[in-house]
Amino acid sequence: MAEIRRVIIIVLDSVGIGSLPDASMYGDDGSHTLQHIIENVPDLRISNLLKMGLGCIEGNKIPSDGHSIIAAFGRAAEQSAGKDTTTGHWEIAGAILEKPFPVFPNGFPDTFMQAFESRIGRKTIGNYAASGTKIIDELGQQHIETGKPIVYTSADSVFQIAMHEEIIPLEEQYGICNEARKMLVGELAVGRVIARPFNGKQGQFYRTAARKDFSLEPPYNLLDAVTAAGLVVNGIGKIYDIFGGRNVNHSHPTKSNTEGISKTLEMIQNSGEGLIFTNLVDFDMLYGHRRDPKGYASCLEAFDREIPAIVEALKTEDLLIITADHGNDPTWKGTDHTREYIPILAFGHQIKRNYNLGTRQSFADIAATTAEALKISYSGKGTSFYSYIKNK
Repeated sequence: MAEIRRVIIIVLDSVGIGSLPDASMYGDDGSHTLQHIIENVPDLRISNLLKMGLGCIEGNKIPSDGHSIIAAFGRAAEQSAGKDTTTGHWEIAGAILEKPFPVFPNGFPDTFMQAFESRIGRKTIGNYAASGTKIIDELGQQHIETGKPIVYTSADSVFQIAMHEEIIPLEEQYGICNEARKMLVGELAVGRVIARPFNGKQGQFYRTAARKDFSLEPPYNLLDAVTAAGLVVNGIGKIYDIFGGRNVNHSHPTKSNTEGISKTLEMIQNSGEGLIFTNLVDFDMLYGHRRDPKGYASCLEAFDREIPAIVEALKTEDLLIITADHGNDPTWKGTDHTREYIPILAFGHQIKRNYNLGTRQSFADIAATTAEALKISYSGKGTSFYSYIKNK
């Protein structure tokens, strides 16, 4: 039996599969991203995901023929406090946070904003929680007329800055965000500072693909272990940003799920031993936050159509894990993420078919499994399930 020499982790950003036992603490008891999409779009066509066992995962009510399942399947609970992208990805990589990142639903303190404005040499406008598309509609023209960056936040731990690309050049925008990242420490240490460039004119403003995230430095995690073993980490999508660039040997930013899948296929075909770590953000960014179940369903169907090509590209020594980082139920109140279980679908030529992993106690089990499969030294969190899913 050949050894696993490469693991491909694909994160379907926000594809949660049912509220966690502590979801009521977050106002999310009863949320279920996947199930509620299916209830709104009963003819959802995701046959390849069902073939991998998505419908057999505990807590789902999706008809699926167990005899045709080609992967191991299960779900994982989140041990970290919070329900944001950074926390979810860090736990997938084996770092569990006991304290959630701070949130600022009423805006950031005046003392901080004054110091920030002094540092960047510009006054700001906004500084309240808002949808990114709505706030540029509300303040975009004022920004154009004054040159003042638009600061806003959300239910997530984020400090977001929207600036028109024709008013403030991208490099200056990124510099402004980098200054914010340096200043947001201690009790103000939000998970991410996000540059949100936009273009257009009043009534026709639109966000561009030049978004850039500035994350906190993560604790020790799987990426550190992979590179310490002399293997390579390829980060696709916003992985580089989420992990502050640390031990992401090659970063491949993408502008859409389509581009992310294409780059993942390219890396499967051409990269060497190690880890391919992909984030597909469209589910969350375009449909979850905008509470669009039909659009979310179409996005799931588009990914499902790509699964055969991904499976076909895998080599004998590959392990594919498809998962998520949190929920974002498009039928739920508000626009925030939802505190949910995440799916685990594990497939490979050396992996058992139709094996039920049940409920794992932490997202970090994915990190521990990856490390055991690659036979590398790893001292992060999680309990490996590799011995259960590998063919004997």
